[in-house]
Amino acid sequence: MIDIADEALWHHGARESLLDAAFGPERFTKTCERLREGRLPAIALSATDSGNGALIGTVRLWHVTVNGCRALLLGPLAVSQDHQGCGLGAKLMRAGLNRAAMAGHQAVILVGDAEYYARFGFSAELARGLDLPGPVDRARLLATELVAGALSNAHGLLCADGAADPMRGDNRRGPWGRPKLRLDA
Repeated sequence: MIDIADEALWHHGARESLLDAAFGPERFTKTCERLREGRLPAIALSATDSGNGALIGTVRLWHVTVNGCRALLLGPLAVSQDHQGCGLGAKLMRAGLNRAAMAGHQAVILVGDAEYYARFGFSAELARGLDLPGPVDRARLLATELVAGALSNAHGLLCADGAADPMRGDNRRGPWGRPKLRLDA
């Protein structure tokens, strides 16, 4: 049995280990990290094994703005290797999008595989007027509207928004220092 709930403080270490296993230390060099660093997530969900309480999945969404339009940036989404292929990623996606809609958010943006995320309503077409603060593969920049027309006037550079994380400063990336940006955000 799997439980999906708000991320708890004690999930921090397990979440970081899960993300390191899924994406490696280069995850800190990705363009989307520029929009996440030093901020608190708007929505943070954890999937845990109800038998032993182990963290087996995570998804986070972050406040961003673009030309006055507020939206959420989704990512990272990760599932432990032992639980991949059983639909947990899709369950986390649906839970995150449902939570976003219930909280009154109107649009969600992400960088990811268009084929995978299309089933959740994401498309490159909805993101065509958007830019990130660094390189990105345009075919992987995707968006969905939780409210029809929410992105119709959204054009330009995504900017970080939302509350600053009081526990994180400019030294967020640990021993890797200030990394260079990668193309695959």
